[in-house]
Amino acid sequence: MDKGKSLRIGFVGVGRMGSNMAFRLKDEGYRILAVHDRNPDAANSVASQTGAFVARSLGEVTERTDVIVTVVGTDKEMLSLFSETGDSLLNGASGRTFLNCATLSPDVHVEIERRTQAHGAESLEASMASSTTQAREGTLYLMVGGKRETFERVRPMLEALSTSLRWIGPSGQAAKLKALVNMVMNINTAGLAEGLGLAEALGLDLTMVREVFSQTGAASRVLETDGADMQSREHDVFFSAAHAAKDSHIALTLASRAGLYLPLAMATANQYDRMEDLGLGEIDKSGISELTFLSRRGGDMISGNGSIS
Repeated sequence: MDKGKSLRIGFVGVGRMGSNMAFRLKDEGYRILAVHDRNPDAANSVASQTGAFVARSLGEVTERTDVIVTVVGTDKEMLSLFSETGDSLLNGASGRTFLNCATLSPDVHVEIERRTQAHGAESLEASMASSTTQAREGTLYLMVGGKRETFERVRPMLEALSTSLRWIGPSGQAAKLKALVNMVMNINTAGLAEGLGLAEALGLDLTMVREVFSQTGAASRVLETDGADMQSREHDVFFSAAHAAKDSHIALTLASRAGLYLPLAMATANQYDRMEDLGLGEIDKSGISELTFLSRRGGDMISGNGSIS
């Protein structure tokens, strides 16, 4: 076994993204030794498939591993993982490396780096511009922020997860870029939903409209990933509306600090906020089309599998 693959790896947060990253690394010959999740069933499932130990505390993950991958959803959750009191990944953290893969406010990544370094550890932000399928296949687009030497030390592991890997700069820089990626993606998604919604209202065939879009200036990556789902009302979760709302507001906060007014980003954030208000936050972001099609207004319910009933 090469030196990199002898690393003891832990995962905190084994939902849709974290679990598939763990499976990918296992397939690539890495040792997944500990997993922790607030959902015991999720942790037990990943442990059974990777041979990992189910850690009942954060401190157990740090104790048993060398590199800890965290995949949680919010700034508050991330800061709680690295709490300076009580159960924390910082307990016994000297010599450990933390790879933090959630989309968070840049300031949070900077603070996590400060806390880990104070305990003799290192941290990187590894922002992911991809979804669950890419996590499982090892084809993530990863943007990494933090110390360059730390990045180089774990590069082989990151390469096993990705086909596109970029070091962006110091801590916080990758998170800024990821916020911009998601801001533009979310605006594109909202725009596509409005275009298809208007097409339907005008009596145009949506399959034909999508084909024309794909061959003209209306083409986009979002058209490829979400267009058919918007038409068929299939909103299985690859990137939830709740995450789209959160990430939209991260970008708006950055814009406010920079003294910029971004009306398109603001309108898009309002649409995703509306989805959450309607109880649609846990379907895919493609579900924004439910707000724009005339035929879909009036209380349709989302079924458990992400389709509309």
